[in-house]
Amino acid sequence: MKRVNVRLSNEAEKVYVYLNSQAESSKVERSILKAINKKVELIKSNPHYGDPIAKSLIPKEYLREYGITNLFRVELPNFWRMLYTLTNDETEMEIVAFVLDIMDHRSYDDRFGYKHK
Repeated sequence: MKRVNVRLSNEAEKVYVYLNSQAESSKVERSILKAINKKVELIKSNPHYGDPIAKSLIPKEYLREYGITNLFRVELPNFWRMLYTLTNDETEMEIVAFVLDIMDHRSYDDRFGYKHK
């Protein structure tokens, strides 16, 4: 069985560092950070854990920037989302779950072109 390695994009890492810095004083950020860590472990045990996003709905910026062919969504507390893609590492026998973004619900809606109420 292939090993699963989870990596963060620069954008996702910035959000992760921010949540980490705020977790001590904010219950909301702490709950989101705790959920991210838990979901990463779930992804390591089952790379297809998240909800698959239809190829036609993958934002063009992800296609351009990362050249992805699949996208999965994981729901987090307070309507936040974590988006990741799966790739094969060329040099090792492993699956790489590459976290592209961690965002609040409004940013998620904007990224996917959903209308706000």
